[in-house]
Amino acid sequence: MGRMARVPDDPGPVFRICFVCTGNICRSPMAEAVFRRLIAAGGYESRLEVSSAATGDWHVGEHADARTIAALASRGYDANGHRARQFDPAWFAALDLVVVFDRGQERTLREWAGDEHSGAKVQMLLSFDESGAAAEVPDPYYSDAALFDSVLATIERASVALFRQLEPVLRQGVS
Repeated sequence: MGRMARVPDDPGPVFRICFVCTGNICRSPMAEAVFRRLIAAGGYESRLEVSSAATGDWHVGEHADARTIAALASRGYDANGHRARQFDPAWFAALDLVVVFDRGQERTLREWAGDEHSGAKVQMLLSFDESGAAAEVPDPYYSDAALFDSVLATIERASVALFRQLEPVLRQGVS
């Protein structure tokens, strides 16, 4: 990743993204950490907010999976402060984009959305990645550290693609 141009002093409105996976301990904390770095590198801290959550409540309050933390740390990311939480459908009103990792999460979030406008905010992460390698980001939870590393690489690639699509809007101000 090359150094990106800094944003002018006028911060403009904030664009809000929430990454949502099943338990908020593997994929979504990875995407949140990756996006936080992209935001900081671009100087968009006042323009872009990122968070993560889960469709399920099994891990609420827990740290990210130790393998998630290790995979992120191996690439210089820090997820030690992460605590899992469950997505609240009331959040749709304040969010601009809800990014999911598989079709099950997509169905669940669109059901929770309650209306077409909110449902349209739900997008698959890999829909932003033009490489077209896969439609879904696999859940590494029941696998080994190698899959966590592979999933992180996939999330990094797709997150950069998403960020590149958002960056022109961020430069001009968000509507």
